[in-house]
Amino acid sequence: MAFVYRTLFYIIGLIILSFGVSMTIKAGLGTGAWDALNVGLSQTVGLTPGSWVVIVGIVMIFVNAALVKRRPDVAAIITLLITGVLIDFWLLRVFEDMVVTGYAKQFGVFVLGMVALSFGLAVYLQPKFPLIPIDNFMMALRERFGLNLMVAKTLGEVFALSAAFIFKGPIGIGTLIVTFAIGPLIQLFYPYCEKLYNRLITSAR
Repeated sequence: MAFVYRTLFYIIGLIILSFGVSMTIKAGLGTGAWDALNVGLSQTVGLTPGSWVVIVGIVMIFVNAALVKRRPDVAAIITLLITGVLIDFWLLRVFEDMVVTGYAKQFGVFVLGMVALSFGLAVYLQPKFPLIPIDNFMMALRERFGLNLMVAKTLGEVFALSAAFIFKGPIGIGTLIVTFAIGPLIQLFYPYCEKLYNRLITSAR
């Protein structure tokens, strides 16, 4: 039963996370730095945003391995594939024809996406399954330099923002908000998700 709860947290977290990513993209105010990079690569090079999630993620697997001086977490490719498929599912299937107009609606959709993204991250981090490499980058920075989640995530976002500029990703006011708000939001949600997860796992034993 414990494995069932672990798997549910993992899958549900990724579904919520990918939904949040899609909403921030559809809002049109600028996406999170990593998503801006993936969308920018999609628009300038080709392939879908979900495909670039996988490609960029594979590169980050080796960066993370170098940071923590361990073998590359090849199992993370499974998480990458699931996330890439889910993002393309939301963007190219469910919300393909969605057009958000008017600043108030754009901001509302953006906030919904940012909260969902943060909450999804806090949920799927709990079972300690292989992480999306950009999130593992956050954890690798945390481990290597003794940072808290908020600072580690913010540093990762700033790094990705620089790359997103190069590939002309959708950078705007929303990008800056995500860059500096996503860390504190994860820090806010994480303890509650951790408490619920531990309670469920304990009851399943």
